[in-house]
Amino acid sequence: MNSVGGRVAHPIEQHSYAILRARLAAAGPDTRHLPPLTRAVIERVVHASADIDYATDLICDEDALRDGVATLAAGAPVVADVRMTVAGITTRDVVCRLADVDPVAATSDGLTRSAAAVELALDEVGPGAVWVIGCAPTALAHLLALADVARPALVVGMPVGFVGAVEAKEALRASGLPAVSNRSEKGGAAVAAAALNALLYEGVRP
Repeated sequence: MNSVGGRVAHPIEQHSYAILRARLAAAGPDTRHLPPLTRAVIERVVHASADIDYATDLICDEDALRDGVATLAAGAPVVADVRMTVAGITTRDVVCRLADVDPVAATSDGLTRSAAAVELALDEVGPGAVWVIGCAPTALAHLLALADVARPALVVGMPVGFVGAVEAKEALRASGLPAVSNRSEKGGAAVAAAALNALLYEGVRP
């Protein structure tokens, strides 16, 4: 097969997927036995990071992913925490308001710039957006604080760091919101964008 995620893939990418699948089959889990969208997200994140530990670190819910695909196909806004996350999302316009935050005003409100950017983005897109948090634990925590207003259709919550990242992801899972997250301190813009791209490509496997 010469496609990855529903598009024509370069032979190098096809070969990369063959390698990662062989390594996953050897180390577990064998992704061939996973639900299709869960498989798509895990494989794309592993491909983006060259880190097979994500195969057991990621937490996906197939029903939430399926609903996310439908929501994205219907044109729901996509919001990201930082420009690095935006840069990795290849097929959609993405809202990111970090550059519009007044850092002095944010500090006076007791917020980080990333958290303040969540409020600006929410004012712009309203409820029902897909949120992709790849860098800032405080952005994810603040989104959860505003969840009753934001009512996210899906949250890709994979902030990275030693301070607050694990706790923010645990809180996301405890919230009951439809989500993709991971257990560890690992994360980042590239892997969060990769998870979202897997859904934008509608989980079609290479």
